[in-house]
Amino acid sequence: MSAAASDARWLSAAARLASRARPASYPNPGVGCILIKDGVVVGRGWTAPGGRPHAECAALAEAGESARGAIAYVTLEPCAHRSERGPACSDLLVEAGVARVVAGVEDPDPRTAGDGFARLREAGIEAQLLPSPDATASLAGYLTRAHSARPHVTLKLAMSLDGCTAMADGTSQWITGKAARAHVHARRAQADAILVGGGTWRADKPRLDVRLPGLEDRSPQRVMLTRGVAPDGVKVINRPDQIASLDALYLYVEAGSNIAASLLGTDLVDRLELYRAPIVIGGGRGAIGDLGLANLADAHGRWTLVERRQLGSDSFEAYSRRR
Repeated sequence: MSAAASDARWLSAAARLASRARPASYPNPGVGCILIKDGVVVGRGWTAPGGRPHAECAALAEAGESARGAIAYVTLEPCAHRSERGPACSDLLVEAGVARVVAGVEDPDPRTAGDGFARLREAGIEAQLLPSPDATASLAGYLTRAHSARPHVTLKLAMSLDGCTAMADGTSQWITGKAARAHVHARRAQADAILVGGGTWRADKPRLDVRLPGLEDRSPQRVMLTRGVAPDGVKVINRPDQIASLDALYLYVEAGSNIAASLLGTDLVDRLELYRAPIVIGGGRGAIGDLGLANLADAHGRWTLVERRQLGSDSFEAYSRRR
């Protein structure tokens, strides 16, 4: 394996570690770090609940003296700013005596933004930015917040083969099977907030929680898009553009066709997750309302397939918005 391929492999592994931090690391991004010495993993870490300690700190603590001369693979550029909550990770890496640092994403935070790399290089440590799709994907919420001043939005739709999310009378429980529904709960567990419309709330009375053993405490903040009054414990927004005001990095949307169309039409959806059941309803309620497209060409070139899997008898596909 070439050195470049090896670097990319370890960054991908660090990105998988980063997923363990989400969403408990909020308001900090979930970061992953792996320390490699002589081809062996000597330390691993991911951002702790509440944001501290950072991934690098955790990995260095696990490695101990073995960190000296190691290569640190980290999904996000090591921070350069000191705070009351903890030291700068770039300083910790210098003190530990690592030989090299490879990061997958440059930190957009102006308190770091290249200064983390600079501090490492000033100390004689080789520091390299190696753009990594996996690292970038693992930081989607943080990067969307930094660049677009809003949460990263995932729109989830469960439908029949003919694109229906419910019977004509609104009956929708259950279109998909147990495996698909469990997968939805796992996806909820990685979100800071979950949004439904008032119509969905009144029709289905969803609990909007996580009901997987051991993950019940990962239930996200509940949000309703409505002009009415929400029940206790549910935050209300009145318009899609108020999504930016939500205190979240990741927003998971389970809504009806009108809200789905509104979010897609205003280009607020970053990831589209489709669950398809092997059934045909015919004459049911469609998954997405009118987007107001002027011509068919406008629909092309907007989405990229990033994941596909089988969940029992149902299929799952995830698409990322091309930006």
